[in-house]
Amino acid sequence: MTAPIVHGGGITEAAAAFGGKPEDWLDLSTGINPNPVRLPDIDVQAWHRLPDRHLVDSARHAAARYYRSSDILPLPVPGTQSVIQLLPRLVAPGRRIAIFAPTYGEYARAFASAGFAIDEVSSADQLTPDHGLAILVNPNNPTGRAFASEDVVGMAQRMQAHGGLLLVDEAFGDTAPHLSVAGQTAGHGNLIVFRSFGKFFGLAGLRLGFVIAPELVLSAFQEWLGPWAVSGPALVVAAKLMGEDTQAVQSLILSRSEGLGAVLRQAGLTIIGGTPLFTLVDHARAADLHAHLCQQRVLTRKFAYAPSWLRIGLAPDAAGDTRLADALRSAHLV
Repeated sequence: MTAPIVHGGGITEAAAAFGGKPEDWLDLSTGINPNPVRLPDIDVQAWHRLPDRHLVDSARHAAARYYRSSDILPLPVPGTQSVIQLLPRLVAPGRRIAIFAPTYGEYARAFASAGFAIDEVSSADQLTPDHGLAILVNPNNPTGRAFASEDVVGMAQRMQAHGGLLLVDEAFGDTAPHLSVAGQTAGHGNLIVFRSFGKFFGLAGLRLGFVIAPELVLSAFQEWLGPWAVSGPALVVAAKLMGEDTQAVQSLILSRSEGLGAVLRQAGLTIIGGTPLFTLVDHARAADLHAHLCQQRVLTRKFAYAPSWLRIGLAPDAAGDTRLADALRSAHLV
């Protein structure tokens, strides 16, 4: 069993280590929209009954329109983390796993725990016939590296030539729809796309994601997850919110991202990557800066494998930007 990975969030642990109550903290450690959208009305029957088929169907059709995957109805899952744990079942024993790295660490952890050999790659040229599955997070977490959709399709074709699968995690794809290959899965029998619902809509606690893949893969995941994997209220929320105009959500995220960028540049920090939902900075004394910000009740995300990196998420408003700016100014580390 491999060691657990430290992720963003964890305000309770941070407060225990540095003081204050969780509600006193400004959590900038995640890539989640800090302004959750207004929840739609949910009929009491969605809470009262096990999820009926019509709720599942409504969510799947709404997701197909939203992700532009009309030829495939996306499968709702209780957060994409739930299906990351199942991925090793899709790959024949003895084949290797290629992961475009550095990236979200749970992929490597799931396959290492299952006994697979893992190769960290950075380009399609490094994919070989030994690889039964290649994993690409696009745009990437935490670097923000992005591959054009046509290049991703090329990777799928390369993997298909030797019977391999390509998994594309588009958890941060809502703010970069031009990169998505969700609408092209029907034409490639080896292409799997994961989408996160909670990051963009600011509802990570709902624990909801979608898988867009060939029917054999969707059926396998559905079987492995078992009945009623996603709650009725989550299905109702997805169907309603994915059917609405999300331009206001996009605009607010971009505005908040611009505010964060201005604060970080004014502080003299070196920005090396990111997406509209977070920014990655490089600093020689990143650990000290992280600790100082914690003392100011501001939580960021540090990385054991890259000790000079900090990932900083969005504050909900200008007051949050000011609080971060003040905390950075008092660090005297820049």
